[in-house]
Amino acid sequence: MSWDLILSNSLYTAVSANAIAYMLVALGLNVHFGYTGLLNFGQAGFAAIGAYSLSIPISRYDWPWPFALALLLVSSILLALLLGIPTLRLRADYLAIVTIAIAEIIRLFLNSVRFTWLTGGNDGLQGFTRWMENLNPFPENGVTLWAQKVDGYRLWLMLSGWVLLTIVATGVYLLMRSPWGRVLKSIREDEDAARSLGKNVFAYKMQSLMLGGFIGSLGGMWLVLDKQSSQPQDFSTTFTFFAYTIIILGGVARAKGPIIGTMIFLFLIQFVDITLQQATRTTPTDPTPLLPTWLVDQNNFSQVRFIVAGLVLAILVVVRPQGIFGDKREQAFDVR
Repeated sequence: MSWDLILSNSLYTAVSANAIAYMLVALGLNVHFGYTGLLNFGQAGFAAIGAYSLSIPISRYDWPWPFALALLLVSSILLALLLGIPTLRLRADYLAIVTIAIAEIIRLFLNSVRFTWLTGGNDGLQGFTRWMENLNPFPENGVTLWAQKVDGYRLWLMLSGWVLLTIVATGVYLLMRSPWGRVLKSIREDEDAARSLGKNVFAYKMQSLMLGGFIGSLGGMWLVLDKQSSQPQDFSTTFTFFAYTIIILGGVARAKGPIIGTMIFLFLIQFVDITLQQATRTTPTDPTPLLPTWLVDQNNFSQVRFIVAGLVLAILVVVRPQGIFGDKREQAFDVR
């Protein structure tokens, strides 16, 4: 087994542009769930809005990219208003039901045959990353990081993505330490108490929903910039559940939680995936795989990575329910 390739590829996956997209989506969800206590099960919908607000105007109508970014901001705010106005005055479970439904409606709309002329349907959209490629200062052949080859475009996307992530994470950290952020935490802990002190709970929830949704939309944008294609299947409900897994791993209501959680989550999945791929591989000179076929083979090794990740998460929730960097006194999952 090539351990250099396994480790270098796993480490690159944990810090790549794809990982940055997950970090941004999870960071936005952390604003909703971790800091405000909003049960948003449709963060994938915000990510899809961000992805297609960028790709449709540029690919179909040749918009300048600054206009597409402005549309991304407006679209994410409008989606937050659509979700929040009918639900935020009600119990938390209403928001959960509405968000998961809206996210699925968005995905099905993007995948619809009737609107293929606009969204590309199942084939998706391409040709909207030229502006990012033109900004790339690195040579096309890129660099080799340990045993992992990284082309110039993805090196540029990774480095610029880390700059964007640092700005967003720092902004969230400072906001949550401000009086505005303390009101959000008070709403999470006791909504009635915050209301009795004269705080407009509905307005603060709506602001949190818009902020976290916009950050999630940035994550969706970065995801399709990395893939260089917008595909509806990338924004299924599983995407939201992965984001929850990430913030639970890193620590709920911590600005660095989604970042560290994403790195651990993606490293673990990629490490298990490549290790099993090599351990189940057969060659004409070596027809016997390292692992017995009754345990795992080339047809099902890709699913084992999620089983391993699920087991690790279950153990973590039992042993340390507040996550790696979370504070048990502030927030923890009740696993009794």
